[in-house]
Amino acid sequence: MKQKGISTYLDKRVWVIGASSGIGQACAKALFSAGAKVALSGRRVEHLNELASKAPADKALALPVDVLNEEQITQAHRTILEKWGGLDLLLFVSGTYVPMRATDFNLKLAEKMVDTNLLGPMRAVAAVLPAMLKRHAGHIAIVGSVAGYSGLPKALAYGPSKAGIINFCETLYYDLLPEGVSVHLISPGFVATEATAQNDFEMPALMTAEAAAMEILKGIQAGEFDIHFPKRFSRFLKFLRILPYPSYFWIVRRFVKI
Repeated sequence: MKQKGISTYLDKRVWVIGASSGIGQACAKALFSAGAKVALSGRRVEHLNELASKAPADKALALPVDVLNEEQITQAHRTILEKWGGLDLLLFVSGTYVPMRATDFNLKLAEKMVDTNLLGPMRAVAAVLPAMLKRHAGHIAIVGSVAGYSGLPKALAYGPSKAGIINFCETLYYDLLPEGVSVHLISPGFVATEATAQNDFEMPALMTAEAAAMEILKGIQAGEFDIHFPKRFSRFLKFLRILPYPSYFWIVRRFVKI
């Protein structure tokens, strides 16, 4: 049994959380170009309003949301239902990243990353699921990271938050496939955004936010659960996962120059 894709984005009702910059903004622009109606959420109101102002008439809703605030998420979803009568795709892109190693471990920053990157998507899914289950239709797509595959340097808190997303999406898939609701786990490698601009090391296979958006929308359209890219990098990290720990740690120290 294969989950459903989206045959066309034309007039589909999409909620992009994390639309104010980076991959989320690139996805929103691509969705507008494909004829979708897009609800734009994020914390930076001015960015959302600017993006909405450039969208085709009646295709955009700017709904500021802090993913740490359950009530804001619930209210934004309620507004989408009132305006459009339903939601076809939740695309959760919002996230936070701070490079961190054990030698500079900061619990407060770690807690914020887990709250934003793991509990944030859970809050959004909790808001949209009842209506999707009632319709036996809809798509939930969540951006994780290849950093969630296994432990990597400088990802002491970010990596675990994204590993949690992988597990969460896998379990959602099991539960929602028979209900007619599709789940898409999105695992990008290095993408040129404000977050990765913090890195002080060479990022292999670095790609643009626009290229990442194309990979994401193409994967959702095809009904893929595991949307990972760029393949030459993500497949290498998938391979590392199956190695015995001594081999894994040797390769990371030898080849991951971070």
